[in-house]
Amino acid sequence: MLKYAWVILPAILLSSEQALANKVFVTNERGNTVSVLDSKTWEKIAEFPAGNRPRGITISPDGKELYVCASDDDTVRVFDPDTYKELHTLPSGPDPELFVLNPAGNPLYVANENDNLVTVVDVKTRQVLAEVPVGVEPEGVAISPDAKTLINTSETTNMAHFIDTSTYEIVHNVLVDQRPRYAEFTADGKKLYVSAEIGGTVSVINLDTDTPKVDKKITFQVPGVLPEWLQPVGVRATSDGTRVFVALGPANRVAVIDAKTDEVLDYLLVGQRVWQMAFTPDEEFLVVTNGNSNDVSIIDVKGEKVIRSVPVGEQPWGVVVAPN
Repeated sequence: MLKYAWVILPAILLSSEQALANKVFVTNERGNTVSVLDSKTWEKIAEFPAGNRPRGITISPDGKELYVCASDDDTVRVFDPDTYKELHTLPSGPDPELFVLNPAGNPLYVANENDNLVTVVDVKTRQVLAEVPVGVEPEGVAISPDAKTLINTSETTNMAHFIDTSTYEIVHNVLVDQRPRYAEFTADGKKLYVSAEIGGTVSVINLDTDTPKVDKKITFQVPGVLPEWLQPVGVRATSDGTRVFVALGPANRVAVIDAKTDEVLDYLLVGQRVWQMAFTPDEEFLVVTNGNSNDVSIIDVKGEKVIRSVPVGEQPWGVVVAPN
């Protein structure tokens, strides 16, 4: 049994003006913890142990269960978001890295990087429902707004796999650039953005056709930044269909993209090795993790500017914000 010597930090009591604050949960890959921030004060209010090498993180739609990929433990750990106590674990397959919940809250779809599988887990019965063979080194997972299609990106196969969630069968394979890391649907389900870390692009896949196809590849150029440092990873699209944000890894920038034209509008300077991102529920802010500077940057979405950086744990990786 794993034993931890970590101490939970005391939570800050919120005033009535802060009653609507949302908790922000950040996995610290090297620190083996989750840091907790208050979305009103942007202060760190707690940190708790989360197993070995925590990476992917998500939360149930009702905000009652927090799920963490404990990659080196080969399991998904489930925590109470209020008390930070571990509730139980879920079978995940080997080396879980990223996952996505069905919008209804069940099941959970987990990418198993070392086993070339997507594991489907019932979060209520804690049983594996299916194992879907995919390409080599599966990484990103995304689910369509109607929950009918699951996307998996395979780093070595360089493909986005389209999986029918009713049959768990692959129905389409779309070739993208080298080392695809993340996939993001638009809210209307008509486009899919797939980042390619080594390829240095984001593929825009048109879903408003019988067969999904790449309509465009977004490229990036930042003065003074070497092209090989422009490594797209996390992608987030606003629900109003106006903007897409792309984390550019060691370029230490987040690209702002016009979602109508898919043209780059701006680059926002953040911390070192920006990785994953999450909106607050009102999409007023975007929280991004900076793995090498051990902090997160807070972006004002409407103003398209960085307003603050907040120290967290060691090598922050994933982030999720609790629902209202």
